[in-house]
Amino acid sequence: MFLSVFEMFKIGIGPSSSHTMGPMVAAARFLDHLRGLPFAVSGLRASLHGSLAFTGVGHATDRAVILGLAGFTPDAYDAERAEEALAAIHERGQVEAPGLGLLRFAPKTDLIFDYGPPLPGHANGLRLMATDAQGDVIAQETYYSIGGGFVVTDAELSNPPAPTGPTTPYPFESAAQMLEMARESGKSIAAMKRANELTRMGPQALDDGLERLWQVMRDCIDRGLATDGVLPGGLSVRRRARGIHTALQAEYGLNLTAPHTINDWISVYAMAVNEENAAGGQVVTAPTNGAAGVVPATIRYWLDHVPGAQPSRVGEFLLTAAAIGGLVKHNASISGAECGCQAEVGSASAMAAAGLAAVLGGTPEQVENAAEIALEHHLGMTCDPVKGLVQVPCIERNGLGAIKAVSAASLALRGDGTHFMPLDNCIEAMRQTGADMSEKYKETALGGLAVNIPNC
Repeated sequence: MFLSVFEMFKIGIGPSSSHTMGPMVAAARFLDHLRGLPFAVSGLRASLHGSLAFTGVGHATDRAVILGLAGFTPDAYDAERAEEALAAIHERGQVEAPGLGLLRFAPKTDLIFDYGPPLPGHANGLRLMATDAQGDVIAQETYYSIGGGFVVTDAELSNPPAPTGPTTPYPFESAAQMLEMARESGKSIAAMKRANELTRMGPQALDDGLERLWQVMRDCIDRGLATDGVLPGGLSVRRRARGIHTALQAEYGLNLTAPHTINDWISVYAMAVNEENAAGGQVVTAPTNGAAGVVPATIRYWLDHVPGAQPSRVGEFLLTAAAIGGLVKHNASISGAECGCQAEVGSASAMAAAGLAAVLGGTPEQVENAAEIALEHHLGMTCDPVKGLVQVPCIERNGLGAIKAVSAASLALRGDGTHFMPLDNCIEAMRQTGADMSEKYKETALGGLAVNIPNC
């Protein structure tokens, strides 16, 4: 199994990797498909199913599909140009699809939210259709947004394509294999992951890419710490990161500051990211948008508060985290619509705990233990966003996920790496728990906090 660090960590836009980035990517793929057809296309239609329908408005899924059909992509998103394009599409009932010209597409009638049963392949399904001059469907494709910005067609889901590319030197598909390869090679998890990445790119490209990921994460934290206001969506949730950070700065270094205040620093870094995400800003999936604050917050805590931290080792942190995230995705899920928030913030916390343990000098066994501790204590966590928005409880939940990551790494480093519950078993427990979880608690906003809100 090879899953690149740049697939686990993608630069994109908020508020959701599965509900915003994924549908935008699916639309881009559909345009590619249409460009290869031997006949002319006159119009477009789309239908959203399952969780994409139930929480699509709160996650801006409709906007993402419309903009994707207009040629926008998450990694090169221009907010100002997007607003202009949206206004024009709604006004004239046409979308200008790159390479296909002006196509009939009236969002009010051609974009359908289907609140019936989800499509059979995944909770996040969408169908994209092309029509002829008479309005008859002449091409159609079903896509599933399976979490973290990953998108597959119906055919790819039922019959995954064979792996391509060079053979990797450390092809671990489980934590047990990862640890065995580490023992045999004498390499760290990050070093093995780096060697795998270098089969696809040169060392400079890898290092530049890792630096770019951290730059976007760092900039996102800084924007969140500097911005006030009310988040969009109708809940009137105020941004809090700037106020908390200002208060923490005023207290910093005072003897009156309680030791547990460090938790507030960890939380505020994560909250800054997730407030930016909720506002539709640029973030890095880590491994998803809904969990985008945990890994950056843990890195920022390490760099700013832990003696001896070295910015040059951020790449080592990210490679280690990506290795753990790849195991979770391969053997379970990183999708809230599939397994609840245990698959999002739980996975992110495990990734962050592993990365922190690694840069603090942990052995591969201690790193695996840190990931297991963090994931274990997120098992069963539901995904119940109020009004379908990635705000309540998601913003605070990232802060607590980062705190758990730091605690898990610290506990693991107090031992020698031996422990009762292997990470593989914990990942399998998460998969089973997600399969048994009611659909109400898997990003549909039909249960939990989403239906227990103030009457105001």
